[in-house]
Amino acid sequence: MPDPIALHIGPLAIRWYGLMYMAAFVQFIVLGQVRLRQSHIAAANWTRENIDDMLFYGVLGVIVGGRLGEVLFYHPLYYFQHPLEIVAVWQGGMSFHGGFLGVLIAMLLWSRKNGRTWMATMDFIAPLVPLGYAAGRIGNFINAELPGRVADASLPWAMIWPNVDQLPRHPSPIYQALIDGVLLFIILWLFARKARPLMAVSGMFSLLYGCARFFTEYFRTPDYEVSFAGLTISAGQMLSMPMIALGAVLLLIAYRHTKS
Repeated sequence: MPDPIALHIGPLAIRWYGLMYMAAFVQFIVLGQVRLRQSHIAAANWTRENIDDMLFYGVLGVIVGGRLGEVLFYHPLYYFQHPLEIVAVWQGGMSFHGGFLGVLIAMLLWSRKNGRTWMATMDFIAPLVPLGYAAGRIGNFINAELPGRVADASLPWAMIWPNVDQLPRHPSPIYQALIDGVLLFIILWLFARKARPLMAVSGMFSLLYGCARFFTEYFRTPDYEVSFAGLTISAGQMLSMPMIALGAVLLLIAYRHTKS
């Protein structure tokens, strides 16, 4: 596995995990500026200042929500026994679903402050999210987090996770970076290039991410599993189901409203 330390500056160790989050925030600004040049976005009077301001709110939402999601959704007993480790975000351990909720709240606050509708704000930023997610998953991979399920030894890209065991495993963070991140970005960016009904872009993001994450979870060692409707699913799949439902509802409302 790669060394999680990117470089040392005296006694200071700079971790790849932190650098990946920096890359995620930078790409938000860069893609946001590209999005400003789209005619329907320019007509809605979005500005570079809006992007900078939303990034500040979004960073808080991602970090606070992501960490609390990791604590509450995945490892509550461990963190309640080791409360000081809750703030050790540099060691890894961020929940996307928690970060998603954190960003929803952060963007609600930003929208109320700036006189924008909440869903218009979410429609604007939705295409800027997947590549940042992909960067975070690469950080997980470098940190040797989120090991995959055991794979057939003949699989060319099966890997050994030395902090788990010596069995060949799927590189699940890479799968999630490529499918939940890069592939989702391509589809959503193309969809959002044209004017869409209010809530449609947000709905498409929620639906596609939920479906993609549900699929890629089959290759990841689950944090825990639950039984649902006679099926056994992972924690990540369980948390993705509300996103799939939310996305479908938003798309239905968006396009029904347009037809009416």
